Amino acid sequence: MAARVTSVHERVRYARTTNRGASNVSSIQAVIWDFGGVISSSPFEAFARFEAERGLPKDFLRTVNATNPHDNAWAKLERSEFTADAFDAAFASESLALGHEVRGRDVLPLLSGHIRPEMVEALRRIGARMKTGCITNNFKAMGASPMGSLYKDDIMGLFHHVIESAKAGLRKPDPRIYLMMTDALQVEPSACVYLDDLGINLKPARELGMRTIKVGDARPALDELERHVGFALID
Repeated sequence: MAARVTSVHERVRYARTTNRGASNVSSIQAVIWDFGGVISSSPFEAFARFEAERGLPKDFLRTVNATNPHDNAWAKLERSEFTADAFDAAFASESLALGHEVRGRDVLPLLSGHIRPEMVEALRRIGARMKTGCITNNFKAMGASPMGSLYKDDIMGLFHHVIESAKAGLRKPDPRIYLMMTDALQVEPSACVYLDDLGINLKPARELGMRTIKVGDARPALDELERHVGFALID
């Protein structure tokens, strides 16, 4: 790990200068996926309902999460630096500082979503032809959350490699976690497509040389992914 930490900036600079313009389909060797908001539906709809029910400003929860994003309560939870109780208190403090107190324990259930079957089918088809990986920001208490039920063995087992922030001690958008994945898959970043629903997580992947797809609705994202991999992903 130490070698990776000290060399990450050099690797990013190298990727920026050597991978520009590499976009031909034949060069793609791996597709790397986020989980929540990509394989499963986004929690942002649940956030919006919660805010409306509580009389909170629109996108308030996302604003809390985006404030001091590398060291806030959410970041520490996903790096396993916080217990669920510590997250509960810290999120309450951070949200109160922005004008409205929200307990962290009330936010975690909002992560619940549903699996997108078209994404799973695309994952199956890609996995039969090339390497696949999943980089997910999660936390050790995920099993106690409704989102924990989404991490099904039969889905996670479709990936050739999975990196969970709670186990790695790193989380997106730290560039090191993307390099951990490409090292594990034994591919160069320029040979990868990366899908995520958050721009902040796509930026470092793009800077490393990956082609990136921001996922909202599944169908447009899969249409774009088809153009990258060069074969049909949905019927």
